Amino acid sequence: MKIFAVGWNYPLHNKEMEHQCASEPTVFMKPDTALLRNNRPFYIPDFSQEVHYETEVVLRICRLGKNIAEKFADRYYDSVALGVDFTARDLQNRQKAIGGPWEISKAFDGSAVISEFVPLETFSNPKALNFNLLLNGKEVQRGNTSQMIFDFNALIAYISRFFTLKMGDLIYTGTPSGVGKVTINDHLQGFLENKLMFDFYVK
Repeated sequence: MKIFAVGWNYPLHNKEMEHQCASEPTVFMKPDTALLRNNRPFYIPDFSQEVHYETEVVLRICRLGKNIAEKFADRYYDSVALGVDFTARDLQNRQKAIGGPWEISKAFDGSAVISEFVPLETFSNPKALNFNLLLNGKEVQRGNTSQMIFDFNALIAYISRFFTLKMGDLIYTGTPSGVGKVTINDHLQGFLENKLMFDFYVK
């Protein structure tokens, strides 16, 4: 299983990060050891003083594909989940300053929260999914997948140019604005179309 993640895919998040929109998706990867399932607590790593939450809709690939045409890409995913791409922002900023890769800030153990998956057929409009995050009971992020710069099909077409997609591969599709720091004892609850998808604490 491969875990792909997409950066800078919502305009307002780009604005808050002072980043110019790119002409192509920004893609990075996480190992399977990054997955954090079943509402287990997230432990702040000792190598970072500034870990941020980034709530994202996650696609699950359902068939083998390479060089997938965008118009056919919706055949290659059948369910979605809600996740958190935890980011060690201090490490990321350090790596960006020297032109280095992001892995140590994005792909560390436990950095990819994932909920259970929901079949796309559950939703009346799977191209425009509402999602939001509560931090200690207060809403801090809200987005709709229709706001993405690169939609689901565009992401699959782009990623499959470089990587063969296999059943079970995951794609974290980017985060809206409102990202922020987590601290010990924070309580995170994520909702997809008003359905509670994850509910866990920071330790």
